[in-house]
Parts: sequence; structure tokens; C-alpha cells
Amino acid sequence: MAMQESGEMYLETIYILSQESDSVRAIDVGQYMGFSKPSVSRALGILKKDGLVTADESGHLKLSKEGNKIARKIYERHTILTKMFMALGVDEKTASDDACRIEHYISDKTFKAVKAHMEKWLKED
Repeated sequence: MAMQESGEMYLETIYILSQESDSVRAIDVGQYMGFSKPSVSRALGILKKDGLVTADESGHLKLSKEGNKIARKIYERHTILTKMFMALGVDEKTASDDACRIEHYISDKTFKAVKAHMEKWLKED
């Protein structure tokens, strides 16, 4: 299933926030991403309809099994690409911003090669 970049960003944000807190709400997602409440509500509605996110009666968001799988994939890409760019001498903010753009478009094949190279390179240090 091909997902839009924005949907992946929302899943990644919920994943990151859920690592920091047991309760993640739409307002937290909006604040973290810098998006308006209507934009967040619309996006979360789509993710809920697609079965990637659930919300309880108090509005606490949880990733479904599939939502969590996608979020972890995007987060791993972001983390590894950021480390790679920083290893090349790029400052952390630029490295993270660039990783954020690339993480949604890099093929699985290329990312797998980057990840293997980074793991090998980190062991050599």
C-alpha cells in the first residue's frame, strides 16, 4: 500500500510522541508538527479510516499493528540517514531536515544498502 508522505509523517510523529508519553492526543501531534487543529483532525480521520490509528473515548491515540510497522520503518530511515549525513560533516539540524525529506522517497533497496554500510562503518570506529 503506497502511502502519502504526510500520512507517514503523522504516523512517525505519533510513534515518537508515544515513546515519550503514555498519552498522545491530536493536540500533541499538532503542536509537534506545527499544524492546525483542522489539518490534524482531517489527517487522523484518514489514518483511522485506513486502520492505522485508533483513538479511545478520551482521545488518546494509538498506532495499530500496521501503523506501528510503518512508523517504525520511517523512524529508522530518519535516524540512520541523519547519522549518515552528520558523519559526512553536516550539522544536526540540516542532517535531520534532509533525512526527513529523503526518508519518504528512498527505495527499500537503496536504504538497505545505506543501513548496511552505516552498520559496517560504525563497527570500524
